[in-house]
Amino acid sequence: MKDKVSLPQGYEPSEEEAFMSPFQKEYFRQKILRWKDEIFQGSAETLFNLKEENLQEPDLNDRASLELDRSLELRTRDRERKLLNKIEAALKRIEDGTYGFCEETGEPIGLKRLDARPIATLSITAQEKHELKEKTYREEN
Repeated sequence: MKDKVSLPQGYEPSEEEAFMSPFQKEYFRQKILRWKDEIFQGSAETLFNLKEENLQEPDLNDRASLELDRSLELRTRDRERKLLNKIEAALKRIEDGTYGFCEETGEPIGLKRLDARPIATLSITAQEKHELKEKTYREEN
């Protein structure tokens, strides 16, 4: 997306405008960038907490609880690390003009789906087919 657009205050994408209009692209670009920033802030907080925590808790239960919390936090950060790759891919699709269109059908994904899952690459119909294939494959094996 070569020309950056300034969004009007309180802008929300609408079915009334052309799909993936400059305003819609900018809306989703900003939404994705905020999400990316939140992930980085969470990672920074995790690093800070890991440095500050003291695993020398005298009580075994307290130590075990702290270890469990740490493990959950690290798994969350690992999932977010993988999510960052999808976020970067979505930003690239915005730049190259393919954002918002289903990878399988080429049809618009839909504003409500993109608003709920801005990194979506499949329409709801294509996603359901994909999940059905996955479920069938798992049941066969």
